[in-house]
Amino acid sequence: MRGAKPQASIEQTIERDGIVRRGDRIAVACSGGADSVALVHVLAALRKPMSLELTLAHVNHGTRESAWQDECVVLRVAATFGLPVRVAALEGVSRDEAALRDARYEALACIGQANGANVIATAHHQEDQSETVLLALLRGAGPEGLAGMRARRPLRDGVDLARPLLHVASDDLRRLCHLHALPYAVDPSNADRGLRRNALRAALGALRPLFPGLDAAVARTADLVSQERDGTQRADLRREVRAVLAAQEDLRDVDFAHVEAAVRAIERGGSGRFHMKTGVELRIDRGMIIRNHELP
Repeated sequence: MRGAKPQASIEQTIERDGIVRRGDRIAVACSGGADSVALVHVLAALRKPMSLELTLAHVNHGTRESAWQDECVVLRVAATFGLPVRVAALEGVSRDEAALRDARYEALACIGQANGANVIATAHHQEDQSETVLLALLRGAGPEGLAGMRARRPLRDGVDLARPLLHVASDDLRRLCHLHALPYAVDPSNADRGLRRNALRAALGALRPLFPGLDAAVARTADLVSQERDGTQRADLRREVRAVLAAQEDLRDVDFAHVEAAVRAIERGGSGRFHMKTGVELRIDRGMIIRNHELP
């Protein structure tokens, strides 16, 4: 997704993954930060092709004096894209991270329902997913925690919470803002190492140069755990592909991307030869795996 045109890649990711669906009425959670501003930009570009209805939803937590500046950024973004905006202020809420998060989602859900939205879209991205999964791991969580944040789940009756950017890097979102000269705010509380998530974020920042694919790998693992836990059709197909390769003793060193390409071909009823590694290929005919003993 790196390169001069991150927007096209992000749009393709959103349309491919189906987390945002044609005709959705979306309240876009916009904090004023680069990630959420980029999400507004991308969804605005998809508004006509996907028949989306968009409203911006901003929650002012009131935890710092500069919060009003974030609200001004959101109003500017709304005006730039010609979108309605709704603002909610939190009052009497503990500054505990969990309490603020719960209050924020409650406020977003209220904005969504009041404006006829069936989806609240947030700008959680690849690095956010890494932090969520690793925090769960450090707590000793089971599969529920290791599955990370769901891409789309019910928030309350008639309103889903959607996270269409979970496979997008934060650098790509900032690059999108810079390319289009979009304003965004910087939250100074992100530098507070006294918060566990911020401390973990700093540690991950030190690890990324040594493990360049860290966030993509964690996001992929979270997807796999989630799909296995839910018993999805894709999880079943993935097991079938791996079982065929294992029966041929060819599973070792097969890259995940090659398995996933074969799974997607099966899902769409495709045909072809899929090279899994040197000297090993998988044949698919109209969505069915052709095993060696079935070859003419």
